[in-house]
Amino acid sequence: MADTSAASPLGDAGDPVAGDVLRVRDLAVDLGGARILHDVSLDVRSGEVVAVLGTNGSGKSTLMRALVRAVPVAAGQAEILGHPLGGRVPWHRIGYVPQRVSLAGGVPATAREIVASGLLGPRRLRRPRDWRDRVDQALADVGLPGVGDHAVTELSGGQQQRVLIARALVRRPDLVLLDEPLAGVDLPSQVAFADTLRALVASGVTLVVVLHELGPLADMITRTVVLRHGRVVHDGPPLAPAHGHDDPAHEHLHAHEDAVERGPVSLGPEPFCAEI
Repeated sequence: MADTSAASPLGDAGDPVAGDVLRVRDLAVDLGGARILHDVSLDVRSGEVVAVLGTNGSGKSTLMRALVRAVPVAAGQAEILGHPLGGRVPWHRIGYVPQRVSLAGGVPATAREIVASGLLGPRRLRRPRDWRDRVDQALADVGLPGVGDHAVTELSGGQQQRVLIARALVRRPDLVLLDEPLAGVDLPSQVAFADTLRALVASGVTLVVVLHELGPLADMITRTVVLRHGRVVHDGPPLAPAHGHDDPAHEHLHAHEDAVERGPVSLGPEPFCAEI
């Protein structure tokens, strides 16, 4: 992995530079012997809601996974909240929601336990005193009040996705990265989720969200970044939805990126904070 821990020409590794919470310059990622991202550059300013769009295999999820250090960076640089990508990034101020994964397998857990894991990490091995209140509030924020004691195996796929979103929100982040949060989620859950995001944006949270189409989030998107074959081909005002994607009856469930791009997703505490 390229060394991104030293100070870079993007700016002093202190407070966010000129309002930027995310700065990426010439980022490249190689997976399975193939280059997936080519010289990707973008800036995200505080308070923006940026949608990352593109077809399957365009590199959207790889970009998100690179930003949370789930895949190695081959070249280029990135800063998050004013710090070069690495251990100095204040990860506790960042929420991450991976592509939809099933919570039904593995170790049995309740919704409250899954959400509470978002409060833990390498530098925080014990839950804060108010953890239960924060977890229950996060579940209520995503439209799931009263399900904290339910086993995740009892929840629908859309409800499981909202549990993962609550897991990201429980840390009260300044920046939230979401990878296909609407995929496979029923319309009522999409609407509840959109309302949650509007409240977050109103409170000053910055959002970067990977989407196939804007859907119920369209009215809050301030910018769209479009990837094609791992390169940025558009970075500007929100784009109109593709034909048919604005139809309320359209099925918003798509195949994920190519397997080489996806890789496993960890549901342990702070999966993106391990020291490299």
